[in-house]
Amino acid sequence: MRFLYIIIALAIVSCSPKAQEDHGHAHDVNGGHFEETPRIDFTKWTEKSELFVEFPVLVVGKTSRFAAHFTTMKKHKPVTEGKVTVSFILGNSGIKHTVNAPSSPGIFSPKLQPKKAGKGTLIFDIQTPEFSDEIVIKNVEVYTDLEAARKANPATEDDSSISFLKEQAWKMEFKTEPVREMEIYEMISTSGVWKTSNSNSKVLNATTSGTVSFADEKIVEGAKVQKGQLLLTIESKEFSVNNLNSNVAKAKANFEEAKSNFNRKKELYESKIIAKSEFLKFKKEFEVAKASYQSLVSNFSTKGKQIRAPFSGFIKNVKHRNGDFVEEGAMLFTISSQQSNILEAKVSASDAEKLSAIQNIWYQPETDSWSNLKKTEGEVLSVGKKVDTENPMVSVIAKVKDAVLKPEGAFTEVQIAVGNGERGIVVPLNSLLEDYGNYSVIVQLSGETFERRPVIIGKQNGEFVEIKEGLSKEEFVVTKGAYQVKMASMSGQAPAHGHAH
Repeated sequence: MRFLYIIIALAIVSCSPKAQEDHGHAHDVNGGHFEETPRIDFTKWTEKSELFVEFPVLVVGKTSRFAAHFTTMKKHKPVTEGKVTVSFILGNSGIKHTVNAPSSPGIFSPKLQPKKAGKGTLIFDIQTPEFSDEIVIKNVEVYTDLEAARKANPATEDDSSISFLKEQAWKMEFKTEPVREMEIYEMISTSGVWKTSNSNSKVLNATTSGTVSFADEKIVEGAKVQKGQLLLTIESKEFSVNNLNSNVAKAKANFEEAKSNFNRKKELYESKIIAKSEFLKFKKEFEVAKASYQSLVSNFSTKGKQIRAPFSGFIKNVKHRNGDFVEEGAMLFTISSQQSNILEAKVSASDAEKLSAIQNIWYQPETDSWSNLKKTEGEVLSVGKKVDTENPMVSVIAKVKDAVLKPEGAFTEVQIAVGNGERGIVVPLNSLLEDYGNYSVIVQLSGETFERRPVIIGKQNGEFVEIKEGLSKEEFVVTKGAYQVKMASMSGQAPAHGHAH
């Protein structure tokens, strides 16, 4: 019986007005329900962060707890370290509260209790080990009482927007970017080939005649080498003619003899015993013998003449195999830097006239990544002036200053901007969703609500595409994770929140 009394008592407590108010609801004495305290939210973007904040409307004397979601714009990940101060400025006075850590990854929960009604400014100041930022929200209302707040913020019916929570976005590859305005040009779409400039490559020739002996088996076409690395040795000691060891010995003997004669004649000349002409003759013989000897002993070892890499890069055009005999001056191979910084694009002769007004060139220094000459201060080196039956395309050669990760000889998509540009709005190409030739984008309406919006596209300028209809400047679109948001819209169910409100 006592156990039954305890159950009844717990039931009464759980249904009491105070217990229900702790869950955000108010009850009258007859058991009727008033609406819960209205909640509002704001989403603000800066270059460093995105703030999505939800909180109960501000009421005089009532404490409102904020759920301030901070996301880094660079990687679109939650802020996991740092402190946040929220301030409310009304007239000449203000209140503020600081929390020194997030309550859960990405979410900070400061509180405010306003003292007077009116419209003021909310300021969120965030300090993290990586960055600091300040976000300002103007014209935020403080109401005199809860009834006034409810009248000013009536309940609204669910709209057709897509709910996609921050906790979901933070766990995946996700990114949003603003719709932006830029110059849009007529584009010539073609392809190009990556090449190495002449200044970044060097042909290595045999410096003596002999047999090729590679330093190791890794010296093959495409191998990376470091500056000064031994590549091969040219051996000739087994030959009776042009024997390098013998030639070095002879050159050394000639050098030492010439040096001795020069030093002796120098003393005689300084003592004015011999004429200047005789002294200059021995000086010339000494200098010739010295140069000949130094040339032979340069990169010389007991095994033969060594060939070393003049700079770091990779090997190409290997002309000989281990053990081959080569004559002095024969080409061995080419060393090229790993930077392919010359782009050669081929353009149809029908577009040749347009090439007199090239404005920019877009290209892909690595797969699925666009860059352009203006962005990196590259330049157009030349534009072909003629075509023939063997070469019916016009060449456009440009020097780029990107770190090109594609190897020499690799192809890349190329877009050449020509003519006069017109201002227009664009979005990144990877934000587009396509269904049977119809295009749409996912627009971020607020921190956790999105909308799939049909758009009409225009010209593509590298990684950007023109939007003729469907978007306005300063809206935000999803550039990574758009497909997942689309699937959320098709599920027909809004996911439950992973944090308290």
